[in-house]
Amino acid sequence: MSSRRRRRRRPPGEEDEEAQQHQQQQQPPPNFEVGTLVEIASTDDGFRGSWYAATVIRGPSPRSSSASYVVEFQEIYEDEAGTRRVTEEVEESQIRPIPPNEPNVKRDFEVGDEVEARQNDGWWEGVVVERLRGGRFGVLFEEWRERVVSKVEDLRLNRKWVHGSWLPPSAAGVEDPQQKAQSQLEMKVAKKMKSNEFTRGTPVEVSSDEDGYRGAWFAAVVVEEVSKGKYLVEYENLRTEDNAEFLKEEADALHIRPCPPEIRHQGRIRVSTL
Repeated sequence: MSSRRRRRRRPPGEEDEEAQQHQQQQQPPPNFEVGTLVEIASTDDGFRGSWYAATVIRGPSPRSSSASYVVEFQEIYEDEAGTRRVTEEVEESQIRPIPPNEPNVKRDFEVGDEVEARQNDGWWEGVVVERLRGGRFGVLFEEWRERVVSKVEDLRLNRKWVHGSWLPPSAAGVEDPQQKAQSQLEMKVAKKMKSNEFTRGTPVEVSSDEDGYRGAWFAAVVVEEVSKGKYLVEYENLRTEDNAEFLKEEADALHIRPCPPEIRHQGRIRVSTL
């Protein structure tokens, strides 16, 4: 007769503690150690495609299933005096190492190069749309729908951090056909923007990016060119809050188009759309 070994009954809580220890043993170590200098991608509207330098100050909790980190930003402060850096909890998908240094920082850029330009304490993804004199380049930001001028020292190649390694720009473009098509679209828009040079008094239409008004175009007249690709316009049907005069504001060329032509057809007037 064989004897059956009695299993020891564990006190309450001991099984949970052992399961937690087993989970901790099975969980892989964090990819970014405390003290590591990294870059954080913003997920806020209007800031997508921008990266900000930060330091990891706390890694994921062993008892948590989410891989979130606490980071301290290097150049973003809570106060105007710049004495308290902003700390924030971010997901691992928002983190990447500092991109590798290029062999020649003072390199040249060609039209169509996907780059990152230093703007507003971060690095913004864009595409070179124009070569200017004095080591300056016109860069188009898709998130802003705006062209800015950057010095060569404020530009770097846009590399992708994929599966734990850096892809060179060419490989990154081949890896993501959708992104490549988007860059080609940006180039077409940039060429259109460059060709649209509006003179004073030109009737135009101006688009809005405000919530609830996206896709809407408003009739206006060009008052003057403020800078390259930027114009002061006066709306024909929008007035100031006090209703004293017609509203004036600055708009970049990407938000401006000529008034659609009137096409007469069988005695009726039809307005074409661009």
